[in-house]
Amino acid sequence: MKKLGILFTVVLLFGCNPEADYSAREINWDRDICINCLMGLADQKYSLQAINKYNEVLWFDDIGCLVEYEKTDNWKKWDGETAQIWIGDCETGEWIDAKKAFYRYGDRTPMGFGYGALKTRTADTLYDYQTTVKRIEDGITMRKDFLEEKGMMGH
Repeated sequence: MKKLGILFTVVLLFGCNPEADYSAREINWDRDICINCLMGLADQKYSLQAINKYNEVLWFDDIGCLVEYEKTDNWKKWDGETAQIWIGDCETGEWIDAKKAFYRYGDRTPMGFGYGALKTRTADTLYDYQTTVKRIEDGITMRKDFLEEKGMMGH
């Protein structure tokens, strides 16, 4: 009987801790929204997804939205520091590892930050992930022009 109790405890412990699945998910176009700006995802070529160890997914429609959200307490509570982040390749739409991608500046992105990711380095890709995040944090984006164009300055 004691062995059965130990076996039950072991099964219970390991059965309640499923392995994390960090693989990229498909976008549900009629349901998935950016956790930061609450806009519906519009273009896989600029969308991002972050997957934590609990298999929970957060969606972002622009890398700038991810950078803004990473500054919140919600990101830390969600365990974002250990999340796998995927971004759409801005030419193919293929999901690629955001931290290994190469970034170019000047793209018309869904929220106007202006950074597109590519799987392979090209003459246009000048930045790595950390540099891109730093540039967005420093305000080096196309966001002001985007907001003016949309008539959203001051809102």
